[in-house]
Amino acid sequence: MRKIIVAIILFLSLSSQAQDYNLFIDSFRKHYIAELLAEPRKPVKDSEAQYLRFFPADINYKVDANFTKVIDTIGFIMETHSGVIRKYFKYGQLDFLINKKKQRLFIYQSEKLLKDSNYKDHLFLPFNDLTNNRTTYGGGRYIDLKISDIKNDKVIVDFNTCYNPYCAFAGGFNCPIPPSENKLKVKITAGEKIWAKVVE
Repeated sequence: MRKIIVAIILFLSLSSQAQDYNLFIDSFRKHYIAELLAEPRKPVKDSEAQYLRFFPADINYKVDANFTKVIDTIGFIMETHSGVIRKYFKYGQLDFLINKKKQRLFIYQSEKLLKDSNYKDHLFLPFNDLTNNRTTYGGGRYIDLKISDIKNDKVIVDFNTCYNPYCAFAGGFNCPIPPSENKLKVKITAGEKIWAKVVE
């Protein structure tokens, strides 16, 4: 009987955690949409918000990654969809598991944002995966992190929070193209899907 009670308590605890996590992701997405619609350059108009799509929240795509610092004092040019070039510095290497398979991504710092005191803590994680051009935007997706998120050489990477660049919605933006080293050979069925409206 005790084993059954323990199992029930564990089940209820896990169910509660899953519920809380779903509420967190729902809140995150509402905030994301509000910021997107408030953007002065208007990649998405209010009337177009109905075309935004997301995968259901899946806690399996919230992963603990091992962080390894990369010393990069030279930087490199990251191409954009518009052809404008942007300089970035490689900040670190992330190693983690997705579906029990080893994965690796790199995180970067923008030279431009490093000059802005409000964004010195900002880290940029652009990536491609096997859902691109199928269920997600072909040009890749982004995740925002902070240096302060890294603790004891560990950082949580939550793919449920990944989002599309503005170029997925409209032309005229300088959206960075994920470097080839950040192409995952797995499907990330989490985060933002391809926009349901055809870009004109």
